[in-house]
Amino acid sequence: MSLNEKISKILENFENTSSDEIIAVLKQIQPQFKSNLTSEYLDGKIQKILDAKDESEKMKQCKALTPYLDWYLQSL
Repeated sequence: MSLNEKISKILENFENTSSDEIIAVLKQIQPQFKSNLTSEYLDGKIQKILDAKDESEKMKQCKALTPYLDWYLQSL
């Protein structure tokens, strides 16, 4: 499955996707950012998700990062 397909699947079925899957995809698109600041910001957000105790909190934080997924699909 291509990265585009993975992202589309996540966006279409967000509620049934694990935070681990979302994080894995975010890490794959991270090198595409032109700004180191954006990449470092995303690193911090990913670490915050990893540090969260329960899956519902992780998913709430992942939801806030969906614009990065949208950006990747639109930049193609």
